[in-house]
Amino acid sequence: MKTQYKNFLPLVLTSVLLYSCNTQKAPNNKTQSNDRPEPNVVLLLTDDLGWQDLKVYDIDNPSPYETPNIDAFAKEGVQFWQAYSPAPTCAPSRCAIMSGTHPARAQKTHVVGGAPPTVYASKETQRIMDPWYSGRMPENETTLARVLQQKGYTTGHAGKWHMAINHLAYPQPEDQGFDVTTHDRGATIPQKPHRLTDFATNKASDPYRLDEKGFPFHQNNENALKFLKENKQDPFFLYYATFLVHAPIHTRSKALLEKYCKKLGLDYPTDPHGWDVKGQNNPYYAAMVEMLDYYVGQVFDYLQTTDDPRWPGHKLSENTYIIFTSDNGGMEGHPGEVFTDNYPLDKGKINAKEGGTRVPLIIAGPGIKKGIQSDVVVNGLDFYPTILSLLNVEKPKNKHLDGDDLSTLLLKDPTDSKLVLDKEGNERNTMMWHFPHSSYQSTLRVGDYKIIRNYDYKNNPKIPEFELYRLYDTSNGTAERVDIEEANNLAKVEVKRTKEMNDKLTSILTEMNASYPSYNPFYLKKMEHKETVPTVISESIKKGKVTFKYKKNGAKVVKANLIYTTNGGNEYEEWFKAEANIEGVSTITAVLPKGTTHYLINLIDEYNFLVSYPEMPTIKSLKTEKKQYSNYALSSK
Repeated sequence: MKTQYKNFLPLVLTSVLLYSCNTQKAPNNKTQSNDRPEPNVVLLLTDDLGWQDLKVYDIDNPSPYETPNIDAFAKEGVQFWQAYSPAPTCAPSRCAIMSGTHPARAQKTHVVGGAPPTVYASKETQRIMDPWYSGRMPENETTLARVLQQKGYTTGHAGKWHMAINHLAYPQPEDQGFDVTTHDRGATIPQKPHRLTDFATNKASDPYRLDEKGFPFHQNNENALKFLKENKQDPFFLYYATFLVHAPIHTRSKALLEKYCKKLGLDYPTDPHGWDVKGQNNPYYAAMVEMLDYYVGQVFDYLQTTDDPRWPGHKLSENTYIIFTSDNGGMEGHPGEVFTDNYPLDKGKINAKEGGTRVPLIIAGPGIKKGIQSDVVVNGLDFYPTILSLLNVEKPKNKHLDGDDLSTLLLKDPTDSKLVLDKEGNERNTMMWHFPHSSYQSTLRVGDYKIIRNYDYKNNPKIPEFELYRLYDTSNGTAERVDIEEANNLAKVEVKRTKEMNDKLTSILTEMNASYPSYNPFYLKKMEHKETVPTVISESIKKGKVTFKYKKNGAKVVKANLIYTTNGGNEYEEWFKAEANIEGVSTITAVLPKGTTHYLINLIDEYNFLVSYPEMPTIKSLKTEKKQYSNYALSSK
């Protein structure tokens, strides 16, 4: 199906994340000829690149950003207009792509993680708090890289990792299936003392020395190219995760900054702080987008111009599948600075509306038709099963994949949604996102419709419990644009559909054992049932078993979780969750996992209030005081 867009230009391919999974053995790659060796894969994941940041995705207002290399690459394969990331933030999307597991199922639903639940800044003013969520993938996770490594592929990572509680914490890429890993930020390292100084020059001693085309030297990109050059004699998998275009917003190219000031009709900035011009009018950000285009263009060019040593007479690009996408929707800005605008999509990163999850996706490679625009709904979760299928690699036994295989779609007809099958063998029409943080939402798309369930709706007149939008009308066989802006809430008009979709959302979340946000009992303003929350009155420990006594105060305890760490006081202190036992009407027990150094208990009552014992400080105060949660938790000694 082809969408009827207004004023749209040549398009680019976007990557997406899916809910369902296909458990069948990967089919033979029908494009494999007798003399063609095993195909290579380059997964190019950009950081915070929005759906409207690329010229090829222009609809409505034209983008001022220049992206000639990505635009040209879009003509080499399939550009998806309805591609989604697995999550509206970076780390859960990255983990989902690499593990094939939905963020809700993996309990990896936001960045950082691995910490006790608490509020961010003020217990008195924040109604709701995040659940516990994991800081990373399990150390024994059967990652895509590990599967390909075991099949003889040389696996390489270049750039951002962010699949642990921070960039340096365990596990690192080499712990999860990568033979080669480099983390250099290159030209994205902030200038000092501020972004209007320390621009790259032509001096030989400048670590960011300008090249012949005036772009700063970028080690991140050089590392990706080095991996290709040194490993092209064997089948390879390169996971190139750019640091561009993530904040801080700056450019080491003064020429690009001057270029976009002129193009946007703006005076050259004299104050390095902030940017309050709305829309796609930040010249620093515009320069970053063009830098990204230039650097990834060098990767595309290398593959297209380099002979394939394993396939004489052919170029590497003829035997390499390339997936270009973003980890989440565009980050529109933060307090004090506007970065970009995802319009006509609403919101951006850190929100489960379309602007936070719809991403560019372009896929090219052997057997894939060129210059195709597709309206098939896809997701980053689909990459794992799709890559295995394209490479004729069998899915690991007992491995659950939440995405679906797109290989038949890509190799036969990229516009035919009937070629994407869910785990029951039916045409897939359902996709789910779970983000119990910040905007506190779960969302479900079924066909043309999308429902948003808001968790922070009580005593909050700004937010309804449900939002229902009709994004498209596909009744005539094409995806006619209806309300991708998510501006016309139909929840009170289409009551039956809202209920059915909410019930389906509940069913999917329940099957995944998803965790939900809870109410904060310290919130000062009125909250119904706040006065009935339970109170922990004592705690004891004997031979590794802990017992908590509590007073009901009117509300029944329906769930109890032991939150514990095995490295309390460590620089990378990480916390985990284990279910505790509710015994009788006033007792909670739990067995401390081996190696536990510190612990606490979370009680959740029937009205969804969360009580922590001991009480944990706010995230902000913890940072200010430079302490760790173990300073406030119970010691196992």
